[in-house]
Amino acid sequence: MSTVKRVMIIGLDCAEPSLVFDRWLDELPALARLVDCGVSGRLESVIPPITVPAWSCMMSSKTPGDLGIYGFRNRTDHSYDGLSIANGSAVREPRLWDLLTRAGKRSIVLGVPGTYPVRPLNGVMVSCFLTPSTKQQYTFPPTLRREVEQTVGEYLFDCPEFRTADRNDLVRQIYTMTERRFDLAEHLLVAKPWELFAMVEMGTDRMHHAFWKDMDPQHRKHEPGGAFESTIRDYYRFVDARVGRLLEHADDETAVLVVSDHGAKRMDGGVRINEWLRREGWLTTLAQPSVRSSLADVGVDWGRTKAWGDGGYYGRIFLNVRGREPNGIVDPADYERVRDELSCAIQAIPDEQGRPIGTRVFKPSEIYPQVNGVAPDLIVHFGDLYWRSVGTIGGDEGIHTFDNDTGPDDANHAQHGLLMMAGPGIEPGRRDDMHLLDVAPTVLDLLGLPVPIGMRGASLLPPRPAVAASEIVAAHRTAGL
Repeated sequence: MSTVKRVMIIGLDCAEPSLVFDRWLDELPALARLVDCGVSGRLESVIPPITVPAWSCMMSSKTPGDLGIYGFRNRTDHSYDGLSIANGSAVREPRLWDLLTRAGKRSIVLGVPGTYPVRPLNGVMVSCFLTPSTKQQYTFPPTLRREVEQTVGEYLFDCPEFRTADRNDLVRQIYTMTERRFDLAEHLLVAKPWELFAMVEMGTDRMHHAFWKDMDPQHRKHEPGGAFESTIRDYYRFVDARVGRLLEHADDETAVLVVSDHGAKRMDGGVRINEWLRREGWLTTLAQPSVRSSLADVGVDWGRTKAWGDGGYYGRIFLNVRGREPNGIVDPADYERVRDELSCAIQAIPDEQGRPIGTRVFKPSEIYPQVNGVAPDLIVHFGDLYWRSVGTIGGDEGIHTFDNDTGPDDANHAQHGLLMMAGPGIEPGRRDDMHLLDVAPTVLDLLGLPVPIGMRGASLLPPRPAVAASEIVAAHRTAGL
């Protein structure tokens, strides 16, 4: 029988294990306490390791292929412009709070990506960073909205101006957002009944993308002694103190998980995938751009295009297949040959000095047991995620760029996040075999609930010994049942 009555999940988006475990643990007393008394280590993320879909994968123990969600933007069909933002409406698999609702248990869900628009549950929910504004309905029940505003004033889902060049103001934004989220979390932990508490703070992600070069001497744009050199470390210390305050609400029957959906690493540059495809004859545009442009700006000659790509922290490559796309030219009989040829060519793209960068290319059918929705034909981790994909074409930059096309950005996502787990019956130790898909089965196991057939992960807890029926009867009699 489980002795855990409640589970507290504290999510820190993009929290990097090397910073926590290897560099700053001595300065993070709350997290260090969890490491000392529980299980901790790197947590392998899904492919691609990005916020959407990773948090929904974690909470459902389903892959991006199962969910049919491969990034923030997804193709809705095989047209050339059918793209949509993957908010919570795209998630059709039950997540932890849905399963607890079915079991009659109550949840507090705060800021977990993939929860806008909100859905009913047994408990309360405040939606995520994809919420357009506080003018939308962002709480369940709707009456909770007034309580949120009375507790923290205007609730911040994300930094209002994340891509700002005013870095001092960005620090202020991140701290304000984080303070309000943790203040609300503490209020809800006291004011609402719960068996599951799950929150996600986005500030760690925003700090990494904005200030990584200031911290990392290996970053090509690093300037020693800069004004923001300790900004990320100081923020981790601040978050640790707020985590410590949340832990005061975890009693002896509460298991605590601190978890991130992926890690972070320096960004060495960007590969302009559509410019490369154009130069290599895979992509033909209607105009020859003299300045940096998007495909939409110049138009694509689909009758002469075999493949096109999309930008982001990872690359998505789509083949223009006859009978699948409206003006496809790749013969379906040649699909695998063409895809393999393109995969090999992309893996061989070097850095700006002609050196190999170790790009990894994935076929969805080879990494997901099931592929739903409209998946990319190829998923690309340029330079093992030290490089990002940039979708622009034209200009005099060539294939490589060192200015991000969507605004200032110092970091890319890393394949491994972190997990710290402590509570009744959890033996201390370091593990590096943990996967993001194992989190939901572990939480269910902690609460003594069955793990549904079809979950892709497995509980991280040791198997419980079988209990004979006679022992169960005897236990019930002793308890007066």
